[in-house]
Amino acid sequence: MPVCPRHPDRESYVRCQRCGRPACPDCQREAPVGVQCVDCVAQASKQMPTVRTALGGRARGGRPVVTLTLIGACVVTYVLQLVSGGLMVNLFAFWPPVADVQPWRYLTSAFLHSQGGFLPLHLLLNMYVLYLVGPPLEQLLGRGRFLALYLLSALGGSLAYQYVWLLTGGDPRFAVGASGAVFGLFGALVVVQRRMNANVGQVGLILGINLVISFVFPFIAWEAHLGGLAVGALVTLLLARTTRRPRAQVIGLLGVGAALVALVVLAGVLT
Repeated sequence: MPVCPRHPDRESYVRCQRCGRPACPDCQREAPVGVQCVDCVAQASKQMPTVRTALGGRARGGRPVVTLTLIGACVVTYVLQLVSGGLMVNLFAFWPPVADVQPWRYLTSAFLHSQGGFLPLHLLLNMYVLYLVGPPLEQLLGRGRFLALYLLSALGGSLAYQYVWLLTGGDPRFAVGASGAVFGLFGALVVVQRRMNANVGQVGLILGINLVISFVFPFIAWEAHLGGLAVGALVTLLLARTTRRPRAQVIGLLGVGAALVALVVLAGVLT
């Protein structure tokens, strides 16, 4: 009596078209001809070559998981800001004088937003841009590379803010917002469009308007915007030049991260 190898207590007169072994209904998977067992399907999926995008990311369909997760994290953090008074800002906003002993502020500040006014305009603007720009970049770069781009851009923005304060010796202010990371995505988008010989006029116009706003309106950390923009463009340029070498991309990202960490350490020495 033929029985399923995975379930010896079950009779099965249906055999896998690939290996010929019996397969019970729970272990059957539809195939172009007949059915295959789950073991053969798993083995075939491992042998399939990884499909990659033009920038070396693993091609995936479905929802932009990383983009939506980042948006959700910023929204949840904003709610915590509201219910905790000023505690979240005091603990996690970027403040140059204490960054050397509280280095988590370099990244956590990118998930906080200003609470001025009736509407959370700062949060809404940043999340709207992230929702527009994030999904196509996540699809092109792959989830891991896109997350690395976002976090490295946020770190670069905080570092730029820190070093301008060190050089000018001005009055330090709390800095919050995902703007540094968002400007990093803008820089990435410009590099991607240049790589694909697409017209960068529209993106350049939007980027230019945002840069002008950064300098015109007070209490905007233009330093973080420029720092995030530079790091985002640099990271994407590195990825674009190593599209056929995934290991080189990982090494390059680690190298950029190590360089930024070294700048964090140096800033602590200078503070």
